[in-house]
Amino acid sequence: MIEVENLSKYYGRLAAIQNVNFRVEPGEIVGFLGPNAAGKTTTMRILTCFSPPSSGDARVLGMSVWNDSIQIRQKVGYLPENVPLYDWMRVRSYLEFVARAKGVAAASRAGEIERVASSVGLEDVMGKIIKWLSKGFRQRVGLAQALIGDPPILILDEPTIGLDPRQIREIRQLIKSFSQNRTVILSTHILPEVSQVCDRVIIINKGSIVAEDTPANLTSGHGKSRRTQVIARAPETELRQVFAGMPGLVAVHSTGVSSDEQASVVVEASPDLDIRPALARTVLGKGWDLLELRGLDLSLEDVFIDLVTEETEEGAGAENAARKEAV
Repeated sequence: MIEVENLSKYYGRLAAIQNVNFRVEPGEIVGFLGPNAAGKTTTMRILTCFSPPSSGDARVLGMSVWNDSIQIRQKVGYLPENVPLYDWMRVRSYLEFVARAKGVAAASRAGEIERVASSVGLEDVMGKIIKWLSKGFRQRVGLAQALIGDPPILILDEPTIGLDPRQIREIRQLIKSFSQNRTVILSTHILPEVSQVCDRVIIINKGSIVAEDTPANLTSGHGKSRRTQVIARAPETELRQVFAGMPGLVAVHSTGVSSDEQASVVVEASPDLDIRPALARTVLGKGWDLLELRGLDLSLEDVFIDLVTEETEEGAGAENAARKEAV
């Protein structure tokens, strides 16, 4: 469906992305993650034929961004971070304008507008001026314009930014429904959203792909340590001291919920070591009651922080150059 091969983009001597490679299969929802200035927006602009690459290629439905940009644009629905809305237009008029711009036949235009309005829940605001809509409905209008023409591919850049929790849930459900007959690339900073919505995650940092896998595999296989929570009827200071001398242990942290009679700590050990049996023997050997012993999975946020670093000044300059080009 989407194939990216050795894709690079330079702004002068600054590299926004370098030798990026990945595939997105039909029907997948793929989360595209990275810190600011990592190259996410640059990559999405190339895939939507907004900006050409410097080298490499990206193929969408078998078509190259070098040679088939017009045809690709007809097959991709794009929701940028700043939704391209005309505030003074009514919702229906705006969607009619988008349908004409996308070449929807006049005879099919009204039906197409009703279809996308229904799919994103805009039926009750079609006659309203966009300026007076809530943030949630404005995002729905943005999604509607991306869906006009029934594109098989959707590229969504921060679709839930600025929304309240209820609105985020509604947009998330809409995105999940899209995978029934579309491929979706979703860029977002809300990492729990990725875990709930996406089939696979691609993480980019400083212009290069640093990880690519399912959310479950990322959280289970990329940790720098294995964490275990221990709750025992014991003095916390003594419990931590006893654990501190164990082989393979990396660190012991208080969870902040200990009391005079009960201690709760998190133990970090080498990732290839299951330290739970040794922890249990140690607690029971001291004559303390073991109340709970359980492994703690890393969150996607933990993995993300492990894999990426703060953006460099050079990387920020590349993204700024990309924004200037778009003006």
